[in-house]
Amino acid sequence: MSDYRPPETYEDLIRLIHDRFENTSKSYQKIAVFLTQNPNDVAVMSVNAIGEKCGIHASGFVRYAQTLGYKGFKEMQTVFQRRLSTAAPGFDARIKALEHELGATEGGIGHLRDLVVRDMASLQDLLANTSAHDLEAAAALMEAADTIYLVGQLRSEPVVGLLRYVLTMLGKRTVLLDASGGLTTHMAKVARPTDLLFAVSFRFYATEVVNVVEETAARGVPVVAISDSTLSPLAKSARVLFAVPEHEYTFSRSLAAPMCLAQALCVAMAGRQQGEKPRIPVVTGP
Repeated sequence: MSDYRPPETYEDLIRLIHDRFENTSKSYQKIAVFLTQNPNDVAVMSVNAIGEKCGIHASGFVRYAQTLGYKGFKEMQTVFQRRLSTAAPGFDARIKALEHELGATEGGIGHLRDLVVRDMASLQDLLANTSAHDLEAAAALMEAADTIYLVGQLRSEPVVGLLRYVLTMLGKRTVLLDASGGLTTHMAKVARPTDLLFAVSFRFYATEVVNVVEETAARGVPVVAISDSTLSPLAKSARVLFAVPEHEYTFSRSLAAPMCLAQALCVAMAGRQQGEKPRIPVVTGP
């Protein structure tokens, strides 16, 4: 009989999920991402409700738990339940609290209210789950870099656009790896270990961005990344990774949290240069 015992702590379980992620099926990878992004939901919801929310049959969650060494889903769920006693409220709980606080709204303004409520909950999650150590580490890398290369495509493009503007105004040599002209990969090849690549990508990850991150990191260039999961394809290459989970929106997924995080990193870097109250120069006159 095997002496193997499945993980008893949340940290050990997440570590095991990460270690096995790349060698599992697409459906198991989808389950793994859901488990790591929604630990509070996993702790309190039934396996049928979780399966419906994730888009995978409940039996898939049971089988996945068994591949990790548990007898079934419920045994794995107890690990998430123990964590919940000390965890901050989850995204859905924050949504309900904010909806109660702000009250119901009908008509066209109701759409605005729903988006604002979800953005507020997302920003609360960002504040609760972002490590001060990671912020300082990323700011130090940004400050030390000779040149900061920025890459982000599709829906991530506005985030790197903001970074380009603020970092340039702070006097930092910055290069945007623009996809126009098909030169992104070639431009990235000039980055050196004394530089920094700042990458932003969310599901479904832009292939060119993932390739640039992997190739650049392999040449010894440090990478700071903003993505949606610690299981993102950017994670293994990033010196510092900020995982900002993308919760479901009725219409689209918001950039409020990653844009706020990008600005916070610029402020942190500026603070290292200017002191307690950093500012960027005023671009236009009165």
